[in-house]
Amino acid sequence: PSPKVSDVVVEPYNCILSMHQLVENAEESFMFDNEALYDICFKTLKLSTPSYGDLNHLVSCCLSGVTTSLRFPGQLNSDLRKIATNMIPFARLHFFMIGFAPLTSRFATDYRSYNVHDLTQQMFDSRNMMAACDPGHGKYLTV
Repeated sequence: PSPKVSDVVVEPYNCILSMHQLVENAEESFMFDNEALYDICFKTLKLSTPSYGDLNHLVSCCLSGVTTSLRFPGQLNSDLRKIATNMIPFARLHFFMIGFAPLTSRFATDYRSYNVHDLTQQMFDSRNMMAACDPGHGKYLTV
């Protein structure tokens, strides 16, 4: 829920009320926050007025990365059940916070070169998390 993106009054209530259903009935939950998506579009991607299409594009890029192993065959690819087995230590802790890299503005893509260290730094940076929280203040269960 974010006042920057939506002015719906009941949005925080819907979020809180849906948490019980997600804890009890979902196997894996990927967390996206409207305010974090808006901040990524505004600050990192340098969009002056992000639209819902821009926010949806970020979500679709992240989820296409999550489901890559389902769409392409390969020896190292696995399905979401194997990811859940390896990444979820306790059944109720199935909420994934997504970081995405590379995130650069459209105008700077021609001038930027990437290496593994830069991509890893950018992926774990709090400015590139799809949920508005700083992972530096907590602990990672799995990476």
